[in-house]
Amino acid sequence: MSQSPVALVTGAARGIGRASALALARRGFRVALVDRLAEPLAATAADVRAAGVEAWPLEADVSDFARAQALGAEVLGAWGQVDVLVNNAGVSQPKGLLEIAEQEWDRTIAIDLKSVFNWCKAVAPAMVARRAGRIVCISSVSAHTGAGPGAVSKFAYCAAKAGVLGLTRGLAKELAPHVTVNAICPGLIDTDLTRGMIAAHGEAITRPIPLARLGTPEDIAEVVAFLATVTPCFMTGEVIDVDGGQWIN
Repeated sequence: MSQSPVALVTGAARGIGRASALALARRGFRVALVDRLAEPLAATAADVRAAGVEAWPLEADVSDFARAQALGAEVLGAWGQVDVLVNNAGVSQPKGLLEIAEQEWDRTIAIDLKSVFNWCKAVAPAMVARRAGRIVCISSVSAHTGAGPGAVSKFAYCAAKAGVLGLTRGLAKELAPHVTVNAICPGLIDTDLTRGMIAAHGEAITRPIPLARLGTPEDIAEVVAFLATVTPCFMTGEVIDVDGGQWIN
């Protein structure tokens, strides 16, 4: 009897990461869950197990390269494979160029961009060796548009998320033909990160959105699950905007 597939999701304790982990669990994936927030991480693991699959909560700072390599090797050693990597972890950075300190810039880049390198480096070699794997990276529409006056995050976040798109396209070519690498750019999603801004702006915040509502973590998670499971898959290096139509070109 073949083992069920394995997904590894970073930033899995809350928001899009949690929703993605649950969407994959409902499709039969065992899920390794990476986050630095121990209590919500444990809660997500319990919900994954309630879906009838194994969950493995791994407490870690995703920007720590050595920790990523050690935990990636641990998951591969115990479960034998990682079929899907979801690079979701990220932080906001509300300070603009005139206010931000160097260490705040460095921390934003480390979590929002370097972490994607860290976890790809940890598990992609095994995917290449198995000649199978899917990598899904969560970027942001801010990578295309920059950040407006009311945005939660300013230029440093935009720069990091734009870097994720370059990394996605580069790795899509490097890891082909057996490993696909795609990115999702969420628009305005109702999460802990954005809830304060949403409350401050009220109904005005949905007016520019053709679908007339905010996105939910589940909206993004369903696209993650699609990229993780669609067969056959003839997509790699693609960027999918999931923003309710707000930034239609």
